[in-house]
Amino acid sequence: MKILVTNDDGIFTDGIIGLAKWAKKLGDVTVIAPKVEQSGKSHSITLGKPYEILKVDYPENIEAYSVDSTPADCVRFAYLGLKKKFDLVLSGINQGMNLGNDIAYSGTNGAVFEAMYHNTKAIAYSTDFGPFDAAFENLDRVYDIIDKNDLFRYANIFNVNIPLEVKGVKITKQGGRTYSDHYENVGGNMYRAVGDWARIKTDDNTFDNQAVVNGYISITPLTVKRHVVDAYDKIIKEVDLNL
Repeated sequence: MKILVTNDDGIFTDGIIGLAKWAKKLGDVTVIAPKVEQSGKSHSITLGKPYEILKVDYPENIEAYSVDSTPADCVRFAYLGLKKKFDLVLSGINQGMNLGNDIAYSGTNGAVFEAMYHNTKAIAYSTDFGPFDAAFENLDRVYDIIDKNDLFRYANIFNVNIPLEVKGVKITKQGGRTYSDHYENVGGNMYRAVGDWARIKTDDNTFDNQAVVNGYISITPLTVKRHVVDAYDKIIKEVDLNL
């Protein structure tokens, strides 16, 4: 199996190095990741402006490229620049959860959405701020659940969030708002966005943010489709376009 590993925290951060080393047990690994942190870049790409791409030395002699652009561009370069084919794309391990509405902002998830555009199965991994111990220890567990149950029959993308202390695993839906954001003035006309994770605890572990707060690994199937299927079906039947 040929595996592409990327992230949004930067190519030499602990999360991606640990993920790439672990992925070697699955097959042939290539790392293509941002030169510097690209958090919050979502699925953005750079157009009309050149950016640096360098082949770099990497632990355990893994083939690796540093890309001075976004996670989505890293995946695009893998397919369109190097013209390689992959069986699986792994993104992460991100330091900071990617849950609920914030999936839309996540560069970690932007990479797996781009993988889907290239018809490749993908998994995004995130954990809370702190040590990566629990995330690394549960990589086998999470992958076995996805692989041995053939979850890729149901979706091509999975978003995985691993708490620092793990009680179990839940298959979840995307939740709602995860962070409580506000802007603060830092002098003159300068403002900074500040977000605090709203760790509201309920017993509803069907949603990703609640499952993680309650100590469960959250595995959420995702899609890149943006149209509302039920709405489309109803509109086609009920709307008169000849008014």
